[in-house]
Amino acid sequence: QVQLVESGGGLVQAGGSLRLSCAASGIIFSINHMGWFRQAPGEQRELVAFITSSGSTNYGDFVKGRFTISRDNAKNTVYLRMNSLKPEDTAVYYCAAKKRIIDPWGSWGQGTQVTVSS
Repeated sequence: QVQLVESGGGLVQAGGSLRLSCAASGIIFSINHMGWFRQAPGEQRELVAFITSSGSTNYGDFVKGRFTISRDNAKNTVYLRMNSLKPEDTAVYYCAAKKRIIDPWGSWGQGTQVTVSS
């Protein structure tokens, strides 16, 4: 059974930083593509960043160099380092996994709340 567990969320002032972690189990982590999404109240879930099994990365346009996604296959963990946080980054952040690029994101974590105060 696939399990994705996010951690690292919290309350931070604008301009601050957080690092989110997502620990995976029940999958062969190294061959999975991993993604971070977020959903603010009343908004649709949007892609923040994803990293392929080979380490290639892609970011949402709003990231603009502020966030970095990385993975540690030895620890079955994907990270999202967020710098220069803005109040509009406030959302629940979710981790997701899929085996093939063409697949929909099939496995999801429960989410971690990030709140950025102004």
